[in-house]
Amino acid sequence: MTPLRGWRAAMPPVFFLAAGLTACATPIPPAVPMTRTATAMSHDPALRFDVPQLRRPRPGLITGGQPDASAWRGLKAQGVTTVINLRTAEELAGRDVAAEVAAAGMRYHAIPVAGAAGINGDNAAALRALLEDANGTVLVHCASGNRVGGLIALGAAQGGLPAEQALELGKAAGLTGAEAQVRQQLGLSAE
Repeated sequence: MTPLRGWRAAMPPVFFLAAGLTACATPIPPAVPMTRTATAMSHDPALRFDVPQLRRPRPGLITGGQPDASAWRGLKAQGVTTVINLRTAEELAGRDVAAEVAAAGMRYHAIPVAGAAGINGDNAAALRALLEDANGTVLVHCASGNRVGGLIALGAAQGGLPAEQALELGKAAGLTGAEAQVRQQLGLSAE
């Protein structure tokens, strides 16, 4: 008998069943593919809304670009309870996103992130605090999802996630053009 077989023979079969079920119990869902118009996540054709680059990088978190004014009710119907806007007032061109979100029955927070310079530790900490305090599913958006992904990555690293894993989470949340800057802030080599 080989040592491995002896080890297996000594373990009760329930251990292997429990280990197998635990490994499969909490899979991380893949990010929703990047599209210009995303259908509602319940696959209900009656609920459609326009959110550029819509993604679900982890349970309870949806990220993307600026939702269309008609998107809020569909997002609420899909369980979104809180919206965090990373766009500056200048980017919104007079649009009152806070009023739109409130009219749909969701909580609203704004962290104005002025371009790539705003992808920094302070803004990441502010976003991380809002995410930790939120009840229910949160939508975090900017114009495209790039700033969202950058701050998600930095915040995850601040929370103790290893830099490479934090970067992957940021990419799943929409990080694209600011990746080199975020890599540098995470202490990772350029690719």
